Amino acid sequence: MEILVISNGHGEDVIALSIIEALKKFPNLSKISALPLVGTGYVYEKANIPIIGTVKTMPSGGFNQEINQLWRDVNGGLLTLTYHQYQTIKQWGKKGGKILAVGDILPLLFAWLSGGEFAFVGTAKSEYYLRDETGWLKSTPLVERWLGSMYYPWERWLMTRLACRGVFVRDSLTAQILQRWSIPVYDLGNPMMDNLLVNPSPTVLSETEPLIILLLPGSRMPEAQHNWQLILQGVQSVREAISKRSLLCLAAITPSFNTVPFQEDLIDKGWNKATHIPQNLAIADPDPIAFTQGQTTLILTQHTYQTCLQLAHVGLAMAGTATEQFVGLGKPVITFPGEGPQFTQKFAQNQTRLLGCSVTLVDTPQQIGNTLTQLLDNPQQLQTIANNGQKRLGLPGAAQRIAHCIINECFK
Repeated sequence: MEILVISNGHGEDVIALSIIEALKKFPNLSKISALPLVGTGYVYEKANIPIIGTVKTMPSGGFNQEINQLWRDVNGGLLTLTYHQYQTIKQWGKKGGKILAVGDILPLLFAWLSGGEFAFVGTAKSEYYLRDETGWLKSTPLVERWLGSMYYPWERWLMTRLACRGVFVRDSLTAQILQRWSIPVYDLGNPMMDNLLVNPSPTVLSETEPLIILLLPGSRMPEAQHNWQLILQGVQSVREAISKRSLLCLAAITPSFNTVPFQEDLIDKGWNKATHIPQNLAIADPDPIAFTQGQTTLILTQHTYQTCLQLAHVGLAMAGTATEQFVGLGKPVITFPGEGPQFTQKFAQNQTRLLGCSVTLVDTPQQIGNTLTQLLDNPQQLQTIANNGQKRLGLPGAAQRIAHCIINECFK
């Protein structure tokens, strides 16, 4: 059996890779390849997964929902790129290869157009955007209620095609809703929580311990650079609100980024480059970069992403998948809108609906300090956040469960 994995975004690539690694364990899988529809597939290259077809990074970084961003991408060769990718996928389906589509409607549509059998891992949508276990959210528009699901009728139509052998959704609530239609939906968990140690109990801190804050500026440039400058304003707000306590900030920077601009922003804001990191900090990064300001230490790291998620107590985040993973660990996030193209006001509001009480959305970075102190003074809320994270993101091991289902049920 040969499987082509198509995905459309960095976070989607990461989720797809976790399933690929699980699929490799099955002897009846003779070949597995990848085609990232957005970007060049750095995640696949690093894992030595063969990439077929044409790949290219567009000016918008894949977030081209706005007309000006879409126009920039069109000028950058989007239509030609899409055509070549379609031809590659069509040829794969014509020769009888299976397709695993990971992401949203674009890979789902391409998988159907291939003419071959396919399975779909829906990473982008959840019923939590529209409702919770008690019913519709007050903010859900009437038209969304009338459509019946976060997955629109045309998406559900694609999922009900005979060639669609399985649909894997990100949470139990979404699976329950899609079961209303004749969709082969499976509720096997969310692969983004794999390889993370989930503890649904909130961390209880003493006043003598340093508060560890995770900083997530995002995974697309140049937006991540703009987000970083705003996040540093948020760190300053925290330093002013919690002036008597030592702080440790862990900045998880995408490995493909050049950290020099991030360091320059720190220096511009009065941070001093340090010669060492705290000795009791279990970060196995060969090249960590430390800065200090007062009682606060900030570490830039590009190789210990999961460790940063596990160690931190609270997150200041302007990211997608990384924020969700941190919430899935039962930890609180404070966020605020940026200039986009990804992390806009709308994106931040949608993310807050998706993740519920685990995310606090403020208007400006300057509000973060007071918001954080109120949160730390409310242990009951921290426990609610811990429970909510596990409910919305699920338990680890989903990639293995999905891979088993793909091989033994979908494509048997």
